[in-house]
Amino acid sequence: MTERSEPGVNLHGGGRDDARVIELEIPSDVQEIEKVVELVQRECALMKFGARQLMLNLAVALTEALSNAILRGNNDDPAKHVYVTARVDSVRLVLEVMDEGGGFDLDQCTLDPTTPDNVDREDGRGLFLMRQLMDRVERFDGERGNVVRLTLNRQ
Repeated sequence: MTERSEPGVNLHGGGRDDARVIELEIPSDVQEIEKVVELVQRECALMKFGARQLMLNLAVALTEALSNAILRGNNDDPAKHVYVTARVDSVRLVLEVMDEGGGFDLDQCTLDPTTPDNVDREDGRGLFLMRQLMDRVERFDGERGNVVRLTLNRQ
């Protein structure tokens, strides 16, 4: 594969012959989210992911991961960045969203917004949605900070 001429985007082959890898560094600005989601959706469409997976699962989960990284991980600090890696092949999409913040406990921070205790809370919904829409959600410490890894198997 060739590299994209788009600034900040590196598209190259991965471990499988049919894999596509996107590497992005974006500023902590929520206005960047839509562009990142569209780019990843486009690459997944090339790998024949279904419309529902692209428009619902991927769009919502990636939007939530990016907004959490920008607003919570980086505390909406414009001097910080978010790093996104997306590896898509004919079987699955693996997304890693890394911010420059500290870690958190994935289970402790995931709240079920449908329970009476949480129905009025505004926090924790993004992680809940990610876990409902993706096949796997993980959190670990990365090279520059906190990483959330989302895996979506192609249907």
